[in-house]
Amino acid sequence: MNMEMILTMPSATSQGLIWGVMVLGLYITFRILDFADLTVDGSLALGGSISAVLMSNGVNPFLALLVAALAGAAAGCVTGLLHIKLKIPGILAGILTMIALYSVNIRVMGRANTPLLGKETIFTRVNQMFIGLGSNSQTVAAIALGLLACAAIITVLYWFFGTELGYAIRATGNNQNMVCALGINVGVMQIIALALSNGLISFSGALLAQSQGYADINMGTGALVCGLAAIIIGETFMKDDLNFMVKLIFVVIGSILYRVIIAVALQIGMNPSDLKLFTAIIVAVALALPKFVSRKGALKC
Repeated sequence: MNMEMILTMPSATSQGLIWGVMVLGLYITFRILDFADLTVDGSLALGGSISAVLMSNGVNPFLALLVAALAGAAAGCVTGLLHIKLKIPGILAGILTMIALYSVNIRVMGRANTPLLGKETIFTRVNQMFIGLGSNSQTVAAIALGLLACAAIITVLYWFFGTELGYAIRATGNNQNMVCALGINVGVMQIIALALSNGLISFSGALLAQSQGYADINMGTGALVCGLAAIIIGETFMKDDLNFMVKLIFVVIGSILYRVIIAVALQIGMNPSDLKLFTAIIVAVALALPKFVSRKGALKC
């Protein structure tokens, strides 16, 4: 590994932590709820759009993050209602919400992108604390904020899924028939989980917009595949008997490793237009690898 690759590691780490918030949200639906939610691409851009527009109008950046998270939660509720009330299949419900959010995001911004040049963000505020580090201060500030956000969210999720409501959501993902027999409303559990998931994803989009200094209508494109890649990479280090908090930590580590892999791929000369293909290959290999490992030593039919 040459010096240029080493220098890209801090930046990749900061991006991995910011995207790690999105991956934690995706983990709720993909693994805990066992729901294929395709709202992700739209809700990520929704968070960035709302945050950028609010800050452009002088709103406090922390308040902009909160509003973005609430908007994402509302988007998750729409997907849940389409699925539960209108009996639309979960995958299609997510696609419908994602498509609708494209128009919503255009309406919110009034154009394809919204710059934040000259606007104070949470990153510029924290950057002042590390100004003595020179050119590295922005990266250090992003890493510090990413770590703080991920640690806080992991702690809250660990507490929440240890409550009675959290256990009900986890049980819904494991066995809906059993949950129905216990008198728990499966639809309500799914809507709550979808709202929580997309709230975190939208929060991540708002963080991303403040980090990169602009929001774009296409900033969520491919977010679902990237998130799944991060989850699968993180799960390669997991064991079934791991504590739930440790699993969440490994999910964030997977997000960081994914961003590091992408950074290394770019450094060795990969064309940026090939990154989607590269991500698809990573996901396919990671999904297939456990099956090949489990078959090792088994008798052939």
